[in-house]
Amino acid sequence: MRRPSAVILTMLLWAAANAGPPDDSSPMDTLLLKDYKPRSTLVVPETAVARARFPAIDVHTHSMFDVKTEADVDAWVRTLDEVGVETVIVTTDATGADFDRQVALFAKYPKRFRLYCSFDYSDIDAPDYSERVVRELVRCYRLGARGVGEISDKGWGLESGIQAWLATKSTNGNRTGPPQPKRLHVDDPRLDALWEKCGELRLPVSLHIADHPSCWQPLGPAQERPPQFAHMNQYGKDVPAYEELIERLDRMLASHPRTTVIACHLRNQGNDLASVARALDRYPNLYVDIAARDYELGRQPRFAARFMERYKNRILFGTDYAQNKQMYQAWWRFLETTDDYLPGPAGWRIYALGLPDGVLRAVYRENARRVLNWK
Repeated sequence: MRRPSAVILTMLLWAAANAGPPDDSSPMDTLLLKDYKPRSTLVVPETAVARARFPAIDVHTHSMFDVKTEADVDAWVRTLDEVGVETVIVTTDATGADFDRQVALFAKYPKRFRLYCSFDYSDIDAPDYSERVVRELVRCYRLGARGVGEISDKGWGLESGIQAWLATKSTNGNRTGPPQPKRLHVDDPRLDALWEKCGELRLPVSLHIADHPSCWQPLGPAQERPPQFAHMNQYGKDVPAYEELIERLDRMLASHPRTTVIACHLRNQGNDLASVARALDRYPNLYVDIAARDYELGRQPRFAARFMERYKNRILFGTDYAQNKQMYQAWWRFLETTDDYLPGPAGWRIYALGLPDGVLRAVYRENARRVLNWK
């Protein structure tokens, strides 16, 4: 066999030295996280649940966007009939003329809708502020208000739940507010008379304090929630720490033991149900709703089911999602079946809880009938 010439060997060595690494790139290398939408190959049973196993009371709904006319109210009732919801609590986020308007709007169905009012957050330094908010609360109560809420404080001070959502959404998360010492928080002494009057009239107060704790963590590769939640991020903003807001809620609960408080969204501690349990043990006047926290319960289904069974008399069913048949049926599937790998709203899949009948009865209806003001 003839040996290759020196020229050929030189050319081969040069080619090897300059060829670079093999091309092992793929389209995944440039894929952005926000565009990652994998199609699962998992094949599992899917249980369709058309109606709630027991009549349900939804304690957390809003009327601001979808309900403007009597025809809208009629359509809402048809949906409730179809899915097995007996009554909904409408957090009107309103006082004054706007509350009066909503009382008239829902008057056709007194057994299907119970309305909550809000209170005035303006001119909080006025000497008559406490007296003014109590006076309006009593007026709304006489018109039919049966609770107060949803009252929100994500760090910018108290405001209605809808106001908080709109302010965040419209500014893409870059909102501002008054200086921190000028903000009204839930434990402010100027609200003591209001909370006491709520207790006297047996009006529960629905409070949305703080937000998901990941909102206080920096955006980046370690951020738990996906990019579509970025506008809700509070990291580096001029707001109190997450822990401080929760502590303010606890001080209010301790100061007003006669006042029933429904902490929305599992107190925004659904990531740490042991902490929710400790708060429920500590404050007999505290209840929680599960509205818009299926994604928290569903990623820890066994622990969540045990938690809900132990505290079945302190947990209320609520949705806080757009009112439609598919939304309710997704809740029934999540709470009643043992299905795996359900779609979730927060970027991860969730697992159904398969709650026993005794828990479902309590959470769906019995707790609301006992805790809320129906007179």
